Parts: sequence; C-alpha cells; structure tokens
Amino acid sequence: MLKNKKLMLAVALPILILGVGYTMTKPKPVNKDKIKGTIYVLPAPFLLNLTDGRYAKLTVGLELAPGQSDGASATAAASSGENAAGTLPEEPLVREIVTNTVTNQNGETLVSDQGRSAVKHRILQAINQQTDVKVEAVLFPDLTVQ
Repeated sequence: MLKNKKLMLAVALPILILGVGYTMTKPKPVNKDKIKGTIYVLPAPFLLNLTDGRYAKLTVGLELAPGQSDGASATAAASSGENAAGTLPEEPLVREIVTNTVTNQNGETLVSDQGRSAVKHRILQAINQQTDVKVEAVLFPDLTVQ
C-alpha cells in the first residue's frame, strides 16, 4: 500500500510541478485595440439641403489620431441640447467642411455605400488639409435622407 502511494506521488508530483511552471511562464495575451485613438462625436446633428431637393439629417463622428485631444480636459461644454458647442477647438471649421461637402451631394450618393465612402473621404481630406485636427476616419453614426 505504501509502495502504491509512493509510485502515485512520484508520477503526480512532476506533472503538477510542470503544470504550475507552464502556467506561470506562458506569455500573457496581448490586447490589440481596433481603435487606437478616440472617437469624438460632434454634439449637434446636421440638417442639410441636398442638390436634388431632398435633405439629410446626420450625426458626424471623428476618429481622432492617438494623442490628439478633443479639448475635453481643458474646457467642458457648458450647454447642452441641439445648439451645444463641443469641446473640439476647431469644431466650427469642421462643421463648415461637413456642411459644404454634404450639401454638394444628392440623396442617392448618400444612400449608396460607395457614395457615402467617397463623401467621408472628401471630408477627411478637407479636415486634414484645413485644420490642425489629426483625424484617422470620418463616421456617420446616424444618417437619414428624405
């Protein structure tokens, strides 16, 4: 009986030691963020006339580059509601770029995937050329065309 216990101990102890050693030395899983910067959503939605007599109501979000501040730590928005001013310092210029780009489109362009992608790309290029805001992508979280 004592011999069986010693044999079981001789087999189980190395397995236990190797198991504990493996779990302690295996590499930790690396968390890969899909979005490296921050998402800043302009607080007031846009209601814009289109070239074909229709209108679009949209919300615009900006994927800011890593390290790009949205200004929230420096100043907080004092008001809320439809006319709320955001915390991004260049927000009025960004809103003008979005307005000018979208109002030059027709409803079919904004409804199609390719058209929407092209409009977002134009907005992205204009923001990067005309402002100091470092934007990785332009997002339309909400879009209605009537």
